Amino acid sequence: MDKQITPKNKKTKKMLLYSIPILLLASILIMNFTRKKQINLAKADLTIKEVFQGDFEDIVLLNATVEPKTSIFINIIQGGAVAEIFAESGQIVKKGTPLMRIYNPNAELRYLTQETAMIEQINNLRNIRVSIKNQQLNLDEQLLSIDNSFKNAERQYNLDRKLYGKDILARNDYEKTEQEYKFQKQRKDVIKTSTSNEKTERKVQLSRINTSLINMHKSLELLRKNKENFTVKAPKDGQLSGFNPILGQSYNQGESVGKLAVLDGYKLIAKVDEYYNSKLKVNVKGTINMDNKAHNIYISKIHQEIVNGQFKVELAFEKDSLPKSIKRGMSVRTKLFLSGNKKALLIPKGMFYQSTNGKWVFVVNSNNKATKKNIKIGGENPFYYEIIDGLKVGDKIITSSYDDFIDVEVVNVNEN
Repeated sequence: MDKQITPKNKKTKKMLLYSIPILLLASILIMNFTRKKQINLAKADLTIKEVFQGDFEDIVLLNATVEPKTSIFINIIQGGAVAEIFAESGQIVKKGTPLMRIYNPNAELRYLTQETAMIEQINNLRNIRVSIKNQQLNLDEQLLSIDNSFKNAERQYNLDRKLYGKDILARNDYEKTEQEYKFQKQRKDVIKTSTSNEKTERKVQLSRINTSLINMHKSLELLRKNKENFTVKAPKDGQLSGFNPILGQSYNQGESVGKLAVLDGYKLIAKVDEYYNSKLKVNVKGTINMDNKAHNIYISKIHQEIVNGQFKVELAFEKDSLPKSIKRGMSVRTKLFLSGNKKALLIPKGMFYQSTNGKWVFVVNSNNKATKKNIKIGGENPFYYEIIDGLKVGDKIITSSYDDFIDVEVVNVNEN
């Protein structure tokens, strides 16, 4: 029986028929994996701006608040309850003006006891000093008496010696006179030495007593001044603020009851975005416009603590640049200059920066296709970014937000 032979060309046709769909599917998969992610957006929904060359000034615009140049907290030195109130918030007061009186019976009794004890100690020291001086006076009188006795004995001895030399005076009488003279001389020398030592000791003792009295008087004076702390007084000339005590209200020692604005000028306080933390420095210049005139200011202090993405700066006025109409609490628009005016490549500010942190942008070409391009931003001001690298004059970029298509590679910009 004859064997049927299948032609080879039929097998080849079958293989081709099976491989074509596989190759087609593979091609589609490869195209999908290699194809860039795209999105179609209407031009009207986008903000497109052109890169241009222009004048650039790196400035910071801030809203600053006017505050007194110097403010002093009014603190309670002696705790207690409010007994009397003599002033009110907003009032202009002179240094030493009574503001309110504190009542604290326990503290007052303690001060009275301490004052009584100090006065008693002072009186005791004074009595001791009087006693020492009296003793010194007695020693001086005793020394004078001994010196007088010695002089009398010396005079009698000199007389009797002459008489004894002329055989007028008996030997026994002469020897008595001589013995008395020697006794008075030795007595005088001993007592004089002893008295001298006592005088030195009493002088040291008196000096210590005098020093103690001086210190006791200072302590007493300080105690009496502390008693005056029951009355809270203005530490300087100025205007009271936040001073609202209530009769009977109790305050602890050191607690603040208000502030005193010293009338020596004004300063500006502004909150700045942390982006400028490394750019702002003390003495950076700026201006504010008031009374139809520019007034020069400068950064006098930077508070490094960052709260909610912001830090505080203090601004001072240049000499003779304080506006006449300035008042505490006013809000003023402030301009700080980080650099001088220069030519630079610029793009208008937009929401794209928040999406890319300024590291890349979508650049629109002549075919209305926008692709990603890395850029480098230098300075900025409230209106423009300074472009250092990545763009050229005439490039068109999307400056609106990229949040809805941040992962897209190509944006097709439709005219309609």
